[in-house]
Amino acid sequence: MNETMNIGQAAKAAGVSAKMIRHYERIGLLPQAERNDSGYRLYRERDVSLLRFIRQSRSMGLSVPQIAELTGMWGDASHSSRTVKAMAQCHIANLEGKLREIAEMKTLLEMLVKDCSGNDQAD
Repeated sequence: MNETMNIGQAAKAAGVSAKMIRHYERIGLLPQAERNDSGYRLYRERDVSLLRFIRQSRSMGLSVPQIAELTGMWGDASHSSRTVKAMAQCHIANLEGKLREIAEMKTLLEMLVKDCSGNDQAD
């Protein structure tokens, strides 16, 4: 697919706002967009794929520097798969810790729900 889309179309396709696209360009997570003769930004499917990756990475808790490192490795064959694997393993360990914390909080909340009568009286 070699079609281009404007910033609004790219934002909708990637599930991010146009403001976030501009921000990602400004901080270097997304390459500067091509421009048409009128100066409007033009995006391709590869840009949308990268935007989706950035959005998903952010929602999983990766920091901007971590995402920058991953996206830098994406198109650079000089990075070893060992580096990418180590980074992914580190993030998996962080996520597992967060999952344990969430499970503990869920257990506490379930105990609270069980112990509360649910009426207007103080328990």
